[in-house]
Amino acid sequence: MTTITGNGAAIRVQGIEKSYKDLHVLRGVDFEVAPGSIFALLGSNGAGKTTMVKILSTLLTADGGSAVVEGFDVAAQPLKVRESISLTGQFAAVDEILSGRENLVLVAKLRHLKDAGAIADELLARFSLTEAGSRKVATYSGGMRRRLDIAMSLIGKPKVIFLDEPTTGLDPEARLEVWDVVRGLARQGTTVLLTTQYLEEAEQLADRIAILHQGRIIANGTLAELKQLLPPAIVEYVEKQPTLEEIFLALVGDSGTVGDSGTVKDRS
Repeated sequence: MTTITGNGAAIRVQGIEKSYKDLHVLRGVDFEVAPGSIFALLGSNGAGKTTMVKILSTLLTADGGSAVVEGFDVAAQPLKVRESISLTGQFAAVDEILSGRENLVLVAKLRHLKDAGAIADELLARFSLTEAGSRKVATYSGGMRRRLDIAMSLIGKPKVIFLDEPTTGLDPEARLEVWDVVRGLARQGTTVLLTTQYLEEAEQLADRIAILHQGRIIANGTLAELKQLLPPAIVEYVEKQPTLEEIFLALVGDSGTVGDSGTVKDRS
C-alpha cells in the first residue's frame, strides 16, 4: 500500500500507546493523513477511536509514542496544536436556548475575532442555515443541529478538523446532509479525520481508511487497496434489490412517490 511521506503529512502518528489502569486501549498506533484529505478511522465500539482523537486534540496525554499535527508536536506544543485544529464530538455541542446565529456569534467572540456577525452570516449561508438562523436551536432537526455544530467548529478557520462519529443518532436524511458537509470541507482544503463505526460512511467519504481493532491498526489504505486484501468474488447475476435506505428516502422524499410495484415514479 502507498504511504505518505512523513514531512508532508498534516497528521503523523507513530507508536501511540494509551492505557487506563489494566486496560490497554492503544497498542502502538501508526498512521499518517495527507493535507486536505478525508481520513476515516474505522472501528467498533471500544476500539480506541475516541481515545486517539482526544490524544491528537491534546485532551489526553499518550503513554508512549509521538503525534504531530500541522508540524506541531502534540505533547510538546499543545497550544500550537489547538490553534490549528477543531474538534466536533459525538453529540452536537450547541446552546438550545440561543438561535443558530447567536451560537456562532458567541463562539466567534470567544475566539476574539472581529466582525463576529459577518462570520456568523457567512457560515449560516455556507451550511444552508440562513433561514433558520434567527430560530432557537431547540427547534432544529438533528441534521440542522449537526450542521450548526460543524459550522461552529470552523470558526477561526482551523486547518484540521476532528469529527468523532459525526452521524451518531441521525436519521438517513440527516446523515446524507452531514456527508455533504464533510465532502465540502475537504474540497475547500480542510484536513478531516473522521471516526466512525459505520462501514458505509467510511466507504462513501474517505480518501484513506484505517481499521482500528483491539488497539492496533490492522489495515490502512484506500478503499481499492483494502478490497485487494480479499480474494475476488465470484460474480453471478442477481436482480438488484433496493436497500432499506433507498426505500426510506423514496417514501419520505419530495421528488417522487412509490408505485404499486415498489418503483419510484415521478410525480410530474
